[in-house]
Amino acid sequence: MSLIVQKFGGSSVADAESIKRVAKRIVDTRKAGNDVVVAVSAMGDTTDDLLDLAAAVAPIQAPRELDMLLSAGERISMALLALAIKSMGYEARSYTGSQAGMITDAVHGAARIVDVTPVRLREALDDGAIVIVAGFQGFNRDTRDITTLGRGGSDTTAVALAAALQADVCEIYTDVDGVFTSDPRVVAKARKLDRITSEEMLELAGSGAKVLHIRAVEYARRHGVTLHVRSSFTPDEGTIVYDPARLPEGETVEESVITGVAVDLSEAKITIVGVPDVPGVAANVFTTVAKSGANVDMIVQNVSAAATGLTDISFTLPKSEGQAALSALQREQEAIRFQSLQYDDQIGKLSVVGAAMRSATGVSAKFFEALFAAGINIEMITTSEIRISVVTHADSVNDAARAVHAAFGLDGDTDAVVHAGTGR
Repeated sequence: MSLIVQKFGGSSVADAESIKRVAKRIVDTRKAGNDVVVAVSAMGDTTDDLLDLAAAVAPIQAPRELDMLLSAGERISMALLALAIKSMGYEARSYTGSQAGMITDAVHGAARIVDVTPVRLREALDDGAIVIVAGFQGFNRDTRDITTLGRGGSDTTAVALAAALQADVCEIYTDVDGVFTSDPRVVAKARKLDRITSEEMLELAGSGAKVLHIRAVEYARRHGVTLHVRSSFTPDEGTIVYDPARLPEGETVEESVITGVAVDLSEAKITIVGVPDVPGVAANVFTTVAKSGANVDMIVQNVSAAATGLTDISFTLPKSEGQAALSALQREQEAIRFQSLQYDDQIGKLSVVGAAMRSATGVSAKFFEALFAAGINIEMITTSEIRISVVTHADSVNDAARAVHAAFGLDGDTDAVVHAGTGR
């Protein structure tokens, strides 16, 4: 008998009929002789609706109370799913994050898991029950408060449960058939991948791919959890996210030069104009930005002008953190001695990822030739061993993705199927 952890996102449990369909999928897994633990998200757009409601009643949010509010969404869906399974004649027990032993730090809204003590879950499994756990939430032992894990937290919940319970596989169910070579909503000819390395998936998730949350991929890689990304709308096999180092001895998998193309429209760019090109200035700039709580992504510094000894520094960060970073920099303008700030929230990041890029030649040339042929202007460039990322204008980034996807021969013969929702 195998132990399988399954995660179902909001679009998979958006309404009563969807919940019954998911319940049948879970029961079918149980009928096949497997123990089943399920992490479930809030129904449809419930989390966004609750956030809108909170903003309507209180312009200034109290983080502790907001976590109490948002955790209600998953509690609703877990109970409904357990009821649906019980109606099919199978025992199911639902648990909140705290009841499931999901222990986190004390940071409200973006808590990190520090321990998992699934005592009650093991007892339920021993009793032959199907276990349903509310995703996205946990409990801090010191404050004794409910916490939430941030966007995509249900993915992380599922992976953490799989690691703690030593599950055979963690199945992430979504509204697409697996991990694609690009977002099928952007690139219609995107192809489903049968397998992808955890390293490549980590880069794609960090570059804007929505199918898996980056924290979940990191957790799975660190704890040796095999992920299987599948559609909750079809019984077809999805995509296995694997660690090459954990393959059986002698087994190898041939890697494509480029595995996927990712688009990210969630970032903004700040340019600090007229910065003195002297030691210590960059440290002052990014210390100031760090104190604002902003998470910096790409950084580019221009060559200083010989006549003035001044340079410009540009960096990208999440749009949600842009204003805080701007305010922090403005307060330190006199100390840092820059001339002005520029803010652009109409940018898009395009990334190509492939583990075989380490040993392949001509990847950069083909990438930039494709962008040139499509008339795409590049504002910033960064690279890693297996990734090339550029920033361009938001209006052109989707065209850029389609051009690059075709240039590397990733297009499929038919359009990809998107069943519903946003791809997570």
